Amino acid sequence: MLVSKNKATNSLLKSEKKSLFRFLTLYVAMVIFSITLLSLFYYQSQEKLMLSDQRAMLTKYAYIQTKRLKVLHHFFDERIDYPRDLRFKSAIYDFELTRIFSLIEDENIRFHEEIYMTHKYIHLVKTLDEFYLGTKYLIIEVEDSGAWRGEIWKNIIGYGLISFLIFMLFGLYLAKLFLKPMRDSILLLDRFIKDTTHELNTPLSAILANIEMMDTDVMVEKNKRKLSRINIAAKTVSVLYKDLTYLTLEQEKTNHDEVIDIRELVYDRAEYFSSLAQSKHLEYNLDLEDATITIDRRKFTRVIDNLISNAIKYNKRHGTVGIELKERMLVIWDTGIGLNEEAIPFMFDRYIRFNNAEGGFGVGLSIVKSIVDEYDISIEVKSKEGEGTSMVLKW
Repeated sequence: MLVSKNKATNSLLKSEKKSLFRFLTLYVAMVIFSITLLSLFYYQSQEKLMLSDQRAMLTKYAYIQTKRLKVLHHFFDERIDYPRDLRFKSAIYDFELTRIFSLIEDENIRFHEEIYMTHKYIHLVKTLDEFYLGTKYLIIEVEDSGAWRGEIWKNIIGYGLISFLIFMLFGLYLAKLFLKPMRDSILLLDRFIKDTTHELNTPLSAILANIEMMDTDVMVEKNKRKLSRINIAAKTVSVLYKDLTYLTLEQEKTNHDEVIDIRELVYDRAEYFSSLAQSKHLEYNLDLEDATITIDRRKFTRVIDNLISNAIKYNKRHGTVGIELKERMLVIWDTGIGLNEEAIPFMFDRYIRFNNAEGGFGVGLSIVKSIVDEYDISIEVKSKEGEGTSMVLKW
């Protein structure tokens, strides 16, 4: 009982981890996008704040340079040297945006902006009211040290990491909160399956044993048909019972691998399900060559039983169940209802059912997938809605 409980918990944790991974992937992407967006806004606001702080100093430099231009304008016959300053560089342009004189490094002037930054320089565009030396625009340029940028990046990285960690802790809390109902539901379903399996054992064994002991030779035809229907129903429940028993009690048992004659096993299991096939007027199409595989007989029987019973269960009346066996390949196909392409990736998930008209808990194909994965057997599904499904096993 402890082993089955651990297995149920492991199965639950696998489903929970898958859902948690999907949620956290989306959540992390949203958090990173939000932090990046906020960092961009913060960077731009700090850049504007820095330019605002620089505006006062550059305006002062522009005032000083304007005074010098005024002096040079009035005494141009005596002084012809353009005024320079170690604190900044400048340039002058006329009203047609033609350069009169320039000392600045960056000649791509944005005349429509009062203050701006390009590369490592900060520029102030000052429009003069009086055209000294024909000057309409005075450009002041200072070199940007970049110290403010380093401080901004330090804040962005520091606060960004702290925010990311806080959001991740909050996201984990939310994920666990949202996943709790799923955890409780799966635990409840596993407990129900375990209890159901325990209760099915005694009556099902009694029904099957009594059916085998009945002498059909002395029965009238009407009673034979009734007994056949009872046998079909009992075998249907028996397959479900074996799946549930494997799922809750036998899955963790030690494997006893042996060389199995697949042809003989397939014949035996096809014969076992013949009454079910006949109830839907299905025809077997068997093409079996000699083939062997080394595997636990109990587990491989579960694979064969589930694939054949599904081919019968989801088939159309008067349809065909085909089984093709070659060396290292087994194909079980049907002419049933089939599946659309979007449903195929989910058909091996536990408790997933695509046809509510048929019984079961949706565990059969989940068991098949776990067994074939354990023995490195590939399983390929080919299905077309309304035409049928083919299961191809290769090892």
